[in-house]
Amino acid sequence: MTRPFKVLGIQQIAIGGTDKLKLQHLWVDMFGLQVTGTFRSERENVDEDICAIGVGPFKVEVDLMQPIDPDKKPAVHQTPLNHVGLWIDDLPKAVEWLSSNGVRFAPGGIRKGAAGFDICFVHPKGNDESPIGGEGVLIELVQAPAEVVQAFARLAASAG
Repeated sequence: MTRPFKVLGIQQIAIGGTDKLKLQHLWVDMFGLQVTGTFRSERENVDEDICAIGVGPFKVEVDLMQPIDPDKKPAVHQTPLNHVGLWIDDLPKAVEWLSSNGVRFAPGGIRKGAAGFDICFVHPKGNDESPIGGEGVLIELVQAPAEVVQAFARLAASAG
């Protein structure tokens, strides 16, 4: 099976809770992550702080999320590890290939994400039409910018 794209590395993890201040206390105050931005969306029922570990193309985003309304969907605080984001070198090719091979995507298609990159989500559960899902885990596929693609290529070349 020839895959027309590469998963380059972890782009982000997203952690949900009912109180973003408690998440900030651990991740920012105790662990020392830097808050690099915020994102709020009524449609996605989320109020989040975007934090960072590392620098440059190897920076990993850590999103600290709370629901705007805990009684509405999506419930970003359930489960606490909300989703994992993966850098993808060619997102449109990845979505096309994965879809044609039975991977189920969440509604919304490819769109701009909170950090400004094109994103889409692999659904946590497969169904009859598309039987492959995240087995309970929401997976965000993130279009890697050129500098990230190049940095991972240099890293792979130096390791091999």
